[in-house]
Order: sequence, then structure tokens, then C-alpha cells
Amino acid sequence: MSRARRPNTDATEDSGATITQLAALAGVSVATVSKVVNGHPDVAAETRASVEGVIREHGYRRRRRATRANLVEVVLHAIEGDYATEMLNGAARVAAAHGLAVAVSELHGAHTPDRDWIEGVLARRPAGVVAVFSGPTPAQRERLRSRGIPIVLVDPTDEPGPQVWSVGASNWSGGMSATRHLLDLGHRRIATITGPSRTLSGRARLDGYRAALDTAGVPVDPALIREGDFQIADGRVHGRDLLRLPHRPTAIVACNDGTALGVYQAAHEAGLRIPEDLSVVGFDDIPSSREMIPPLTTVRQPLREMAAAATEVVVALSRDEPPKQSRLVLATDLITRSSTAPPAH
Repeated sequence: MSRARRPNTDATEDSGATITQLAALAGVSVATVSKVVNGHPDVAAETRASVEGVIREHGYRRRRRATRANLVEVVLHAIEGDYATEMLNGAARVAAAHGLAVAVSELHGAHTPDRDWIEGVLARRPAGVVAVFSGPTPAQRERLRSRGIPIVLVDPTDEPGPQVWSVGASNWSGGMSATRHLLDLGHRRIATITGPSRTLSGRARLDGYRAALDTAGVPVDPALIREGDFQIADGRVHGRDLLRLPHRPTAIVACNDGTALGVYQAAHEAGLRIPEDLSVVGFDDIPSSREMIPPLTTVRQPLREMAAAATEVVVALSRDEPPKQSRLVLATDLITRSSTAPPAH
């Protein structure tokens, strides 16, 4: 019979001010500082900002044996589709192995949490936060740090700073291998539907596509590059436009599997067969990509492994056992199925 593990505890810190000292410095009551520290909402915005400023300047000395909840907070920009499911499964597996539960927060399409989220996290006091394809602002990260709540970014939307823990995938190599696969099959007119340029993965996959064409001596045609938002609708809309070109592409690199599904729909509408008339490569290798007709050639991004690795880092940080590397990049692999073939002549 397994035993429930005792709650995590914060070790005593040698530096920083106590709640009583912070109250004196901020000119407020001890109860008010306690509410701010613990994320309670019933504090005036101006008072909260004043107390947070004092905490940033002087630090906060946590009480000996201050308890943290037996849970890991996973925050996702959206809880839908295989991407989110794979991430949650990876995080839940590692959390369970450490006797922790998982709390899930959704940002409803946004990539930056709002004030309600950060206040909720401070109130829940999790062992740590795993932020998937999203990330708190520097000010929010500082509030988490001052309360001893570590955070790790998974598939970060932008370049992580030197003091930010993150887990990602080799997006540039993935974009290059997808495009090189099509080049090796004989394709030369290869289009791509990217992710949003504001995201690290979107930019890196596009750069990999360009590098593969450049290495093969194939000019990059701006007319064949369309910016999407990792949505099925992007593949459908941009796929239609690309397939209506007077000199249409013979292959399309879709920068995620959802976009690839949209391209399938556009090809069907145009009366084109995959792969006889159009080759398609996706990115992610979500489970449903194997069920598409035909099964999708795609770049496998190890989603479960990424979330699992980030959760392991969060647990280690919560125990004051930081890993040697602050940034972990996992390899991507091309998975060849039936959606790609040599171009028709």
C-alpha cells in the first residue's frame, strides 16, 4: 500500500524580510502583507503594488516549514485537441510518481496569464508551475519567485531569458528535415504555412524551411510562404490560396498537424489527391495524424516527454535541487507515412 507523501515545505531563508518587517516598511498591517503574500484578492490595487514593491526590494523571508500544496500547476493557452492532451499526460505521469496532483489552468487562447491567474496561484501555493506554450510576464515570474514557487516554460512562445527554466524541441531542425524530405523526393515548388511570427517555434520552423531550400540551391519564393496561427482553418484558407496559384506548389510543409488537416480539406475541395497530386508534411505527430487519410508524414515533437521533463525540473527546483542546465531542447524526428511521394510529371 502506498503512503501519501507529506506536503512540500519551504526551507528557512537567510535573507529577506519577515512579514512583520515588510508591514513596517510598507506602512500597512501584518494582515495586509499576509494577504498579498498568499494571493488573497481583497487588497486594494495601490496597496498591493506598494507591498509588492517592498518585497522586490527587500525580499521575503518565508516562515520555517511554510507548507506548499501537493500539486503542480499546469497552465495551457487552450485545453483542446491532442496537443494539450499529450502535454497533460506527460505532466501528470511525473507528478503522480512524486506523489503530486495536477491543477490545470486555461488562458482561453491567450499566451500571458492575467491578474486573476497569478493571484490564484499564490493562493494555491503549488510546488511549482509548468507553463505550456504560454508564460507569465517578468513581473509575474518575480512574484512567483518571491514566494518560492518555481516555474518552467514548455514550448516557450519567445526566447527564454538566461534566468528562465525552459523545455523545448529542435524546431529549426524539424523544419529543415521536413523540407529536405520533400526536396529528396524531387519537389522544388514547396510551400509552407507557418505558425505565427510572434512565436519562437513559428519563426524557427520557417527558418529551417528556408535553410533547406537554400542548401539545395532552390530559391525561396515569398508567394509560397503563408503565416498561420497553428489552426485547422489556417491550413484550409491558406491551402486554398496556394492551390489556386497559376503555378501551384507540388508540396506543402504545414507547421503543425492541425494546419496539415486543413490543407487536406483544401486539397479535397480542389479535387486533388494526396500524395499523387500534392505532398503534405505536418509537425507534432499528434495521435490523430496516424488516423488521417492518408496517414500524415510529420515531424515528431516529443510533447509528452517535454511536459514530463519540465515537471521533473519543477519538482527538483521545489526541493532546491536545480538541474545543471536551465534550458533543455529535445530532438525532433521525421516520421514518414503516406502523405508524401515524388511529384507527378
